[in-house]
Amino acid sequence: MNTQSTPSPQFYLTAPATCPYLPHEMERKVFTHLVGPRAAEMNDILTQGGFRRSQNIAYRPACEACRACISVRILAHEFEATRSMKRVLAANNDVIATEFPAQPSSEQYSLFRRYLDYRHQQGGMSDMTVLDYAIMVEDTHVNTRIIEYRRREEGSGLEQRPKGELLAAALTDVMSDGLSMVYSYFNPDLDQRSLGTFMILDHIKRAKALGLPHVYLGYWVRGSRKMDYKTRFQPQEHLTPRGWERFDPAIDGDKDNAR
Repeated sequence: MNTQSTPSPQFYLTAPATCPYLPHEMERKVFTHLVGPRAAEMNDILTQGGFRRSQNIAYRPACEACRACISVRILAHEFEATRSMKRVLAANNDVIATEFPAQPSSEQYSLFRRYLDYRHQQGGMSDMTVLDYAIMVEDTHVNTRIIEYRRREEGSGLEQRPKGELLAAALTDVMSDGLSMVYSYFNPDLDQRSLGTFMILDHIKRAKALGLPHVYLGYWVRGSRKMDYKTRFQPQEHLTPRGWERFDPAIDGDKDNAR
């Protein structure tokens, strides 16, 4: 009988750093490496436990005095688009979404660089080079895909790689219970298209087609206005000390008003 146990992952704690979302707060993270034959299994377990993946690292907040970061997942099979979301779908009726293996391209990086320079000039990713981008996409030991969103060209048909303008892209992990949106970016000059919302709606559609119950959106940060969009996709669950619980925006708003 083989009694050799499978090595357990080793967890580490980062040093305190300035929080990128809330002023006057400091952040710390606990993290582990996602490598080896059990990487996909561990990524599933850790994501369900509130971790996020970045390259071959899984991490989650471990701040001493703040619990504002809350893991969010959409209940894909129960989701129904609102009127405003249906308008977003109509506005992007000319967009073709195509899924590829996690392989970077110079075209992707150009759009990624444009997005960072417009939206996140002071962020932690602001100085990423083309090599850094390639590592972000390729350095994965799990089932990761990149989805490109292109404007349909007249007469282009449905080629394996459509030729239209690249409008947006999403790096996505395919897990046993859902899709995890690792990172997404888009042309910042096309605000009228609401491409960020469109990509989430597309992921919900994909999860339904695959029979997967969840779309993981990462962290909703209570008190950070730029994270408020995540709570628009209902119904959804938030990870609490009691486990995953359905989120009720009305009740949560009452809690905020009571503070």
